[in-house]
Amino acid sequence: MGAPSRPRTEPRHWPEKHGAHPMKIGIIGAGNIGGNLTRRLTALGHQVTVANSRGPETLADLAAETGATPVPVGEAAAGAELVVVTIPLKNVPALPDDLLAGAADGFVLLDTNNYYPRERDGRIAAIEDEGLTESRWVERQLGHPVVKAFNGTYAQDILDAPRPAGDPERIALPVAGDDPAAKQVVRELIDALGFDTVDAGGIDDSWRQQPETPVYGLRAGVEGVTEALAAASPERPANFRG
Repeated sequence: MGAPSRPRTEPRHWPEKHGAHPMKIGIIGAGNIGGNLTRRLTALGHQVTVANSRGPETLADLAAETGATPVPVGEAAAGAELVVVTIPLKNVPALPDDLLAGAADGFVLLDTNNYYPRERDGRIAAIEDEGLTESRWVERQLGHPVVKAFNGTYAQDILDAPRPAGDPERIALPVAGDDPAAKQVVRELIDALGFDTVDAGGIDDSWRQQPETPVYGLRAGVEGVTEALAAASPERPANFRG
């Protein structure tokens, strides 16, 4: 998930920023994005549970490294104030029907996914024929509003690219969502992770940050990200049609 990998660069070290109160966070998916979010969010003092499709026993190394708690997928959202879904899009419908039933009241659901019909996901008619944005489709599968972020972020940048507020090299990430309060939770968390944010509109506008748009994979500040979102075309690129 997220944009393709980049060569690792040497990180710059600066004190971790604790923005919002420590939260209980459930992360479903332990690939590049999910694994690095687990690393950073535990470092910020959040209580993180993490799950993948292969079972908690396969996450022992990540748990030992970070202090996160590996759990079965069906338990990942239990008590969580924030649930992160970061798995291949084609696998979203196979998530348990009651996945979110035990989440905390008012929890926020964060979607980092992208649709890769040719490489991975196969053709999803609702996205291609009905014109649903990728995150609107995810929202319908899971039955809960989502906030879209990190889908165009290089996974390694989550570890290597954080900068303190005001740093001229600080990267900005687009954040889309229909619920202003939920979107604000995600924006504050991203700020604490060391990145600026740009409000990318609602989920029906989130095509502006889908793959092969100007902002996808862009490493720029607020001004550059704002301009890239404005320059996006609603037409789905040929390379991302099934």
